[in-house]
Amino acid sequence: MPAEPAEPPPPPGPSRRTFVATTAAVGGAVAAGGTPAASAAPAAARPPAGRVSLTVNGERHTLTVDNRTSLLDLLREHLALTGTKKGCDAGACGACTVLVDGRRVNACLTLAIRLEGAEVTTIEGLAPGAPAADDGELHPLQRAFIEHDAFQCGFCTSGQLMSAAACIREGHTGSATEIREWMSGNLCRCGCYTNIVKAVGQAAAHRK
Repeated sequence: MPAEPAEPPPPPGPSRRTFVATTAAVGGAVAAGGTPAASAAPAAARPPAGRVSLTVNGERHTLTVDNRTSLLDLLREHLALTGTKKGCDAGACGACTVLVDGRRVNACLTLAIRLEGAEVTTIEGLAPGAPAADDGELHPLQRAFIEHDAFQCGFCTSGQLMSAAACIREGHTGSATEIREWMSGNLCRCGCYTNIVKAVGQAAAHRK
C-alpha cells in the first residue's frame, strides 16, 4: 500500500528581528501622533461655569466663573484684590476673612457663584474713601494696629482687621476676654494676640 503524502510544513513565523522592528515602528507611529484606538477617546468635558454679579468695595462686577471657584480665588485671580490672603485654604486660619453683606466669612470656603447680588468688603475697601484710598487715609483699626505693633510678618493682618471690624460692629468688645473669644477664628503664628486685643479695644473706644 503506498504511503500517504506528507503534509507541507507550516510557513515560518516572523523572526525575532522582524518582530522587534515591527513593534518599534508601531511605537514610533504612536509617538509621532498616530491614531490608535486609545487616542480616539473624547477629551475631558470642561467644568460647568456660571455668571455672578456682586458688588466688591462699592464697585459692581459681573463675571463668568467655574462653579467651583471660591470667593477667595475670585477676589485674587479675577479682580486682582490680593490683600485678602490665602493661608490654610481650609477655613481654619482666618487669613482670608472678608465681609459679605456686613458679616464676616472665610472667603476660601465660600462659593463665588452663590453670592449673586451680595455686597463684599475686602481689606482694600476698609479705609475711608475706599476703593480710591491711595491718599494714605487709614481706618481707625489700621491706625490702632500700627500704634500697638499688632503684627510682625503681616500675613494674617488683613483677615484680623476685617474680623475686628465686624467684631466692633457686632458689639463684642466689652472686655479683653470678649474680644479674644470673638476674634478666636483668626490665627496669628507670630503670636501678637495681646497687641491685637489692645488695638481692637482702642478702635472700639474710638468708635464710641
